[in-house]
Amino acid sequence: MNLCLVEDNATLLKSLAIRLAREPDILILGTYTSAEEALAQGTWGDIDILLADIDLPGISGVELIRRVRALYPAVIPMAFTICEDRTTVFAALKAGAYGYILKGDAPQLLVASLRELAQGGSPMSPAIARQVIREFHPVGVDDHALTPRERAVLDLVAEGRLYKEIAGALGLSGHTVHTHIKRIYGKLHAHGRADAVQKAGEAGLLRADTDARLL
Repeated sequence: MNLCLVEDNATLLKSLAIRLAREPDILILGTYTSAEEALAQGTWGDIDILLADIDLPGISGVELIRRVRALYPAVIPMAFTICEDRTTVFAALKAGAYGYILKGDAPQLLVASLRELAQGGSPMSPAIARQVIREFHPVGVDDHALTPRERAVLDLVAEGRLYKEIAGALGLSGHTVHTHIKRIYGKLHAHGRADAVQKAGEAGLLRADTDARLL
């Protein structure tokens, strides 16, 4: 497989190139310390895989991946970075990265990941794979752990009841209802009533007979 490496740390770039060049099935066709240099000088027609840092000066690694995918769709990008926050991970994947490996992982994982990528896989560091999986899971019970009273309040919220009506139905003060709802939003990571009802429905938290109308 033919590789293009983009890493702004020149020392790391050199050691990375030396390490990968030891592999009989890997050929390094370009090493660059910036996205601008890679885009201007890279022999992209011969490249199979782009291995790019994400936190690059100037044009970011995410933007580099996006441009390479648009201009050279045969090239398969993979992120190789210390960045593991959700925003960066999903930005890179949406831009066109087919893999996401953290620099802190064992060196042999990178080599194995490159081979997996070349064979049609989408390798990710375990911590990154867990983030991706969580994105497609509904809110878990361990994340919200609603109390019975909060569940009762939530059911009435889903029915479209006003705070005053919820307070009357449950024999609570308006202030207490407000406090319960604020806690529910926090446990469900919700940004309002509609979001809370939707997430509660996805997680199976509402009564079966509840008319879960979004407010």
